[in-house]
Amino acid sequence: MLNRFGAGLIIFGLVAVLFKIIGMQLATPMTAEALAWNDQSLFQPSEPDPTAEAIMRQYLQDLRAKGAKEQNQGIWMQTGIRRLASNQDKVPLSAASFTKIATTIAALDKWAPSHQFETLVSATAPVKEGILQGDLVITGSGDPFFVWEEAIALGNSLQELGIKQVTGNLVIAGDFYMNFKKNPATAGQLLKQGLNSRIWTTAATEQYDELPPGTSKPEIEIVGEVKVATAPISNASSLLRHRSLPLTDILREMNIYSNNVMAQMLADAVGGAQNVSQVAAKFANVPNEEIQLINGSGLGVANRISPRAACAMLIAMEYSLQNHQLTVADLFPVAGRDKGGTMEDRNIPTGTAVKTGTLNQVSALSGIMPTRDRDAVCFAIINNNSGDILSLRKQQDQLLGKLSQTWGIPSNADFITTHSPGRLGDPSRNERLTTQATE
Repeated sequence: MLNRFGAGLIIFGLVAVLFKIIGMQLATPMTAEALAWNDQSLFQPSEPDPTAEAIMRQYLQDLRAKGAKEQNQGIWMQTGIRRLASNQDKVPLSAASFTKIATTIAALDKWAPSHQFETLVSATAPVKEGILQGDLVITGSGDPFFVWEEAIALGNSLQELGIKQVTGNLVIAGDFYMNFKKNPATAGQLLKQGLNSRIWTTAATEQYDELPPGTSKPEIEIVGEVKVATAPISNASSLLRHRSLPLTDILREMNIYSNNVMAQMLADAVGGAQNVSQVAAKFANVPNEEIQLINGSGLGVANRISPRAACAMLIAMEYSLQNHQLTVADLFPVAGRDKGGTMEDRNIPTGTAVKTGTLNQVSALSGIMPTRDRDAVCFAIINNNSGDILSLRKQQDQLLGKLSQTWGIPSNADFITTHSPGRLGDPSRNERLTTQATE
């Protein structure tokens, strides 16, 4: 449904801009080239859509009746390059996990959607009769989604090489994270558990139960301790290369569950909050002051984004993703498809791809909703200091419901995607680098 934004551009006759958009060739994973509609009056009709405006005004009136101030309610709605309704649209408000929209853009600006983080496994001594008589070295590259399932698959691959025991230490080098723990010593201890089912925690066992039936349980005993390397290890021979899930799947997981740790890991990897802000603002072609971030996750009311900027980021992302045969539905939760995470207990029209944001006194919702009469409608709703969060969520859902009922649900409301998400714990992502592991 989202490619119907292109139809909106043709309707408005902006041929030059359309050619610019369609003709973009990405020299980098995602370009920060501007999509210039935001500040030109031609792109913002002086008269809003009467239906959208009336529904929005009723929504604001209902909030005022509960004591909320209108200046704390940011709203933006558009279809194609046409503004439908707005309130405080250019005002940066505390937007909580809307921040992850910007982090998603910054990650895709650095890496291709197909990028996989690599974790290299090596040994400082040969393997004899199933015993590695030295250290097992793990060199990470910042994979933010290495969890129990990945450790189990890695352990099974090591056992296939003939390794049953490591007499030395488990050495952690580079940026290795596990179960969303950035401390290398902590991540190493978790990996040591994951490689040996005899010392699994309940959590590890529960995740193993989600793997395909018949999956082996690794039993690799590491006799030594977990050590963190302080210098490159030059005497290690490579055993395995583990590749993460593609970045597309990592971002989808991050956004569905609004995982703050994953978001911060990615933000740190691309240069921090300031760089995320600048890349996102340039990409969406909005002033820098409309995207003000202090981190990559959205924790803290000082992360501020305007409603207009939230939509500009999503729409610009959608156009750029077309070059990779993807849509925002591949990166964000979709109503009717995703039931858990931030979509739990929400009543959002089917097929709507969204990003939520929640903090104390902050409730936000942005996304792209398919409709019959207005094609794909991008919206952003930000409520600051406006009362009970659960009530605000319900009112947001009701607002979208009224718009959907008025404009109609298209016959194919579900988002059509060509990408099939990968599976955690898939052993095919472990590449053997040695021809003979045992002697």
